[in-house]
Amino acid sequence: MNPSVRKAGRLHQIEAMLLAHPEGLTQAEIARRLSVNRSTINRYVADLPAYIYVDDMDGGKWKLDRSADLIHVHLNLHEATAVHLASRLLATCIDRQNPHAAAALRKMAVALERLAPHICQHLAQSADAIDEESRWNDQGFLRSLEVITLAWAAGRKVKLWYRARVNEPVKETVFSPYFIEPGAVGRSTYVIGFSEHHNALRTLKIERIERVEALREAYTIPADFDPRDLLKYAWGIWYTDEEPVEVVLKFSARVAQRLGETRWHCTEQVEPLADGSLLWHAKIAEPQEMMPWIRGWGADVEVLEPERLRENLSDEAKRLMDVYRRSNEE
Repeated sequence: MNPSVRKAGRLHQIEAMLLAHPEGLTQAEIARRLSVNRSTINRYVADLPAYIYVDDMDGGKWKLDRSADLIHVHLNLHEATAVHLASRLLATCIDRQNPHAAAALRKMAVALERLAPHICQHLAQSADAIDEESRWNDQGFLRSLEVITLAWAAGRKVKLWYRARVNEPVKETVFSPYFIEPGAVGRSTYVIGFSEHHNALRTLKIERIERVEALREAYTIPADFDPRDLLKYAWGIWYTDEEPVEVVLKFSARVAQRLGETRWHCTEQVEPLADGSLLWHAKIAEPQEMMPWIRGWGADVEVLEPERLRENLSDEAKRLMDVYRRSNEE
């Protein structure tokens, strides 16, 4: 085999190894895995691509810069359409500028230029929408997301300072990121992981992180952690260790068709009634999180269960009536 071809092949193997080992590998470990002499690996240093570097602060381990351009994707037309739909959701649901999201869409647009020029055009427009000046230029949020993303990818802990509410003190904790989840309803981004301050799993709103620092200490995500199971009964992002609550709503015939056109929750069951109205059942971790959605249906929905949620909506309806009564009297 041509030596240059052999070297190129080994560099690809090294890249694959480092992708699988975010903690990095020493030259001796790489040589052993490739069944070559360590001096052979040493000769490759000059030919390393820019995204592979030697970390002199960590025993000279070879590591992969996970913020570099590492991912190569091939899409067919239908997959490209799925990316277009995802980009439109992204562009309409985030309220902050995100240059990484915009750059990803622009790269995808360039890749699709010949295959699907119309989709290409709209992907580029979605990227422009994410960059619009009308969106919040929140550099603190962006940096927190970047640091947490890199830590998550590399399996490294972070130290962060978090303020849950404006009138509460900032709390400091060492945190192991397990999962990053968007919250469409609140246009927010959350990180789920283990907080050493609480000695428990916690969900933190990234927008409320005031400061975050990457640590060298590694962590392992528990084998039984599955975000799908964790969030199965969540309406959005809230979950609980308790049994989910049975929510029963009655929708009027006027909105029955619209309700039935969408599957709103993975546990829902819909029961048509003789008068054209619908009974909607679902098991929800925290029904309070449904309040904005229920409010949006106005008088076309009645909460039947649980009683606590029904009382909350009833009290709110009374307050709303008082607001409009006072407004009309002024």
